[in-house]
Amino acid sequence: MAWVVLRRGAQLVFVLLAVTVLAFWMITLLPGDPAMQILGYGGDEAALERVRRELGLDDPFWSRYAAWLAGAVTGDLGTSYITSVPVGESLAQRMPVTLELLLLSQVISLGLAVPAGLAAARRPGGPLDRLLSTAAFGLLSTPVFVSGVVLIMLFAVRWPLLPATGHTPFGVSPGGNLRSMLLPAVTLAAGQLAVYARVLRSDLVATLREDYITLARARGLSPRRILWRHALRPSAISLVTVVGLNLGALIGGAVIIETLFGLPGVGRLIVEGILSRDYLVVQGGVLVVAVGYVLVNFAIDVVYGVLDPRIRHAS
Repeated sequence: MAWVVLRRGAQLVFVLLAVTVLAFWMITLLPGDPAMQILGYGGDEAALERVRRELGLDDPFWSRYAAWLAGAVTGDLGTSYITSVPVGESLAQRMPVTLELLLLSQVISLGLAVPAGLAAARRPGGPLDRLLSTAAFGLLSTPVFVSGVVLIMLFAVRWPLLPATGHTPFGVSPGGNLRSMLLPAVTLAAGQLAVYARVLRSDLVATLREDYITLARARGLSPRRILWRHALRPSAISLVTVVGLNLGALIGGAVIIETLFGLPGVGRLIVEGILSRDYLVVQGGVLVVAVGYVLVNFAIDVVYGVLDPRIRHAS
């Protein structure tokens, strides 16, 4: 297992390098000029050239990337062109909101998907299975921003139970924090809930046809015990895989959700950086997202060995 961890760790370093190079290159293709954003449209050409030279915008691509990478390795992600605030400080301020949103949405989606998948798999093709399948397809076909607007209209406008926008820090009011995060988390969890329930249901149906399940039934074990103790664990491998792969979709959805609900998270910071051509802020945000994604998938590889010892021994 230690060899697997070391090998995957080395692979993740190369993945991060490739992601940061591609992101740095694509950011330079964005239209607009950071110097123009700093000076405004009234700045003359001499002033624009001076700002570009001070920021190193006229340097070759690899020179700018090497300078950024050297700083990133030591924890220095640069300073925002627009706000003059260190990028690391801005990310540290915004990170708790995004992490809370992602964690709460996963808790909601998995907390509902696992019982739903188990209930549907007990009687495949039954009324409950068909009802849950229809609901899952409906959730999957609804864009996240549409779900967010509908939830705002219902629970913030028609029935003013929850705030439509804004964020209350946990340290100020735990209850207010939960109320401000509930609608965004449910919106982000809706699509994931449908995916998780369908994946778990399909794997459970296949697992329940295995010979060892037939033997467990012959021994007189209850259907509930067979589902939870004998079928759920081997059927959870695909679910764990989907959870790890969906992190990218969750982060992409978080960008939309944070903008829609006015949450001061990393996704909204990246959008603000793109609109203002603040390249260092965008690159710092992309780095944080990439690190989070590869670390979660690294953890998923380790969890495989816990769920199924055959995977660990084969590795």
